[in-house]
Parts: sequence; structure tokens; C-alpha cells
Amino acid sequence: MKTINKLVSALLLFVISFAYAEKIPPTPGATAARAGTGGGGPGAPASSIDMYVYVLGIMAIGFIVYFTKKYKSVKA
Repeated sequence: MKTINKLVSALLLFVISFAYAEKIPPTPGATAARAGTGGGGPGAPASSIDMYVYVLGIMAIGFIVYFTKKYKSVKA
């Protein structure tokens, strides 16, 4: 029963995170740049987390391995 509760909670969190995802509004000069009337804008605003995506992924895998080994050693 505990496993089912954890899976349902994870699924609910996953669905809610997409429901509240922020949409990036168009830049003011974007329509003029597409119409060919002038120079282009700076593009989509960058997020500060973009630079660390690979580092965060490696850290996540490291945490998964660490806690998996820790759980197996406690259980044995």
C-alpha cells in the first residue's frame, strides 16, 4: 500500500508541475522582426539554471546511486 501511495503522489506532483508551468510572453519587437521591418530582438530570455543542467543531472544520478547503496546496506 505504501508503494501505491508514493507512485500516486509522484504522478500527481508531475502533472501539477506541468499545469503550473510558466509560459514565456513574446518580446515586444518579435512581430516586427518576423515581418521583416527591422532588426531582430535579443531572442528568448535565458534562465539562470540553463548553465547548470548537465551538472544537476550528474548530481541527481549521484544522489540516486548513493541513496540506493545506503538503503541496500541498511536493509541487509
